[in-house]
Amino acid sequence: MELTELTAVRLVDGYRKGEFDPVDAVRATLARAEEIQPAVNAFVRLLPDEALEGARESAARWQRGEPIGPLDGVPVTVKDILLLRGHPTLRGSKAVDPEGNWDADAPSVARLREAGAVFLGKTTTPEFGWKGVTDSPLSGVTRNPRDPARTAGGSSGGSAAAVALGAGPLSLGTDGGGSVRIPASFCGIFGLKPTYGRVPLYPASAFGTLAHVGPMTRDAADAALMLDVIGVPDARDWSALGPAGLSYSDALGSGVRGLRIAYSPTLGGQVAVRPDVAAAVRDAVQRLAGLGAYVEETDPDVADPVEAFHTLWFSGVSRVTQHFGTRQREVLDPGLREIRARGNRYSALDYLAAVDVRMELGRRMGLFHDTYDLLVTPTLPITAFEAGVEVPMGSGLRHWTGWTPFTYPFNLTQQPAASVPVGTDGAGLPVGLQIVAARHRDDLVLRAAHALYESGGAGS
Repeated sequence: MELTELTAVRLVDGYRKGEFDPVDAVRATLARAEEIQPAVNAFVRLLPDEALEGARESAARWQRGEPIGPLDGVPVTVKDILLLRGHPTLRGSKAVDPEGNWDADAPSVARLREAGAVFLGKTTTPEFGWKGVTDSPLSGVTRNPRDPARTAGGSSGGSAAAVALGAGPLSLGTDGGGSVRIPASFCGIFGLKPTYGRVPLYPASAFGTLAHVGPMTRDAADAALMLDVIGVPDARDWSALGPAGLSYSDALGSGVRGLRIAYSPTLGGQVAVRPDVAAAVRDAVQRLAGLGAYVEETDPDVADPVEAFHTLWFSGVSRVTQHFGTRQREVLDPGLREIRARGNRYSALDYLAAVDVRMELGRRMGLFHDTYDLLVTPTLPITAFEAGVEVPMGSGLRHWTGWTPFTYPFNLTQQPAASVPVGTDGAGLPVGLQIVAARHRDDLVLRAAHALYESGGAGS
């Protein structure tokens, strides 16, 4: 049995039955992390001594029959945007001082620690998570686990590559415009952007209420287990939601029978989708119908909100770099410097106009979900392209938002959305299907994704 290939659910079951212990699992995942690092560059920092110490403590608890939580002894990685106590969080930037005060955990990290999770290390991110691929002046280029010549996606690309290659079954990612779902799609794993506020965030993101924290996992069952742990209030986040009132793991078995699913293959013709991507997504949608869902091919009544998103996003970049001195600005990613300059030119009225667009989009999607429980689209119109560039070569696109039209709208609306792997293209690169629900209905997203996994309609 290859421990690095087991899900978190299966690892915990094995600990309980005494088939193996957390020391075995952590040693195996650390070895895998070190093995894959030269090829894909998923990590900015591994923590072998700390991880093995935590694994030994967990093994002793399991031996006594006293695990402290549902993830006791499970190896976890953390995107280097989120605070991990005792270690620098550099956010992919040479402008951040590693000698800072690193004595706090982010809320999601704190909940994982309380549940007994073992932290293997911090994963790569582009600078401040600003784009849909993962490369930075600090850590270089993160590559796709299927083809290292291609990108892992981003901005949680290190987390996606680590999970895909067995360097821990669980990872914490962040998603401000698709940054969990994009790399999940490119790397062939499951990624969930929960409803905004379901997973508390501290410190607050410069991107404001666009930024979500979410699980990146092998399957939907692991994501539900992880969300049960991290999806609880934290006093440091004023916008955090109250208790969920349900167990996401317990809700998985309800399936999709009777759910009303809207299938929008191109958002009403707004998006050109590659034929092999479209075919894989359509096959999965047909599987959902075969499982008893009522599926209708239809589109939400929305126009592309990219300019409003740019206003909010570029303003966030301007804010995060506002107090940087000359030397700090000089070491920034050139692309980041470009959009920082654009963000500096926006006025308060520009920002409020973008908020108006956002509110109208949210109103329209709210009405849409009065009729449909779920919206299904491709996660992305393409599969992974060349590593080290922001947009596909020869595409004529200027920014990463040009090839992510299915993801960023649902950061504006704060809805839960997940990417489920549903096959591969002709080159063997993963294809993702996106499932979106109304705000606060993360359970429906997880149910539908789990139904696909259980029926053999997910995976790549």
